[in-house]
Amino acid sequence: MPLPYAVMVVCTGNICRSPMAEVVLRDRFAKAGLAGQVVVDSSGISDEEHGRPIDRRARAVLLAHGYDPADGHRARQARASDLPSHDLVLAMTSAHARALRRLGDGDVRMYRSFDPDAPVGRAEHTLDVDDPWYGDSTDFEACLAQVEAAADGVVAFVRKAL
Repeated sequence: MPLPYAVMVVCTGNICRSPMAEVVLRDRFAKAGLAGQVVVDSSGISDEEHGRPIDRRARAVLLAHGYDPADGHRARQARASDLPSHDLVLAMTSAHARALRRLGDGDVRMYRSFDPDAPVGRAEHTLDVDDPWYGDSTDFEACLAQVEAAADGVVAFVRKAL
């Protein structure tokens, strides 16, 4: 497998959940000594937020928890060409996973499937990361907690793949 190993996180508009996960995963890969071996980016299923920065509430929650959400993020839509160019594609919800699978072939998995304490059920939707968009700061805190809970599992999975 050629380096770097490429991970993409996908949500709806690429301004809340997926950029939060991108920031957290970059941090965790760096702390695991894998920063030079793994690249992480994010995108959205929709193009409605194209070009916009990370949501101010998502940014505030990340900063409050010691993460550095660099100012350069701009929302973009996932493309069919993203699937084969990424080793691992992490969907935030079952609807995102279905949309990605319709785009083409790739290793699409549910982000929360890497959380050892995530709810176990037959349906993929039980692994959805809650959308904080219509909520307040507590919803963004809850979203970050779900993202953080799965992050170490993603790192362990990628470490094995390397």
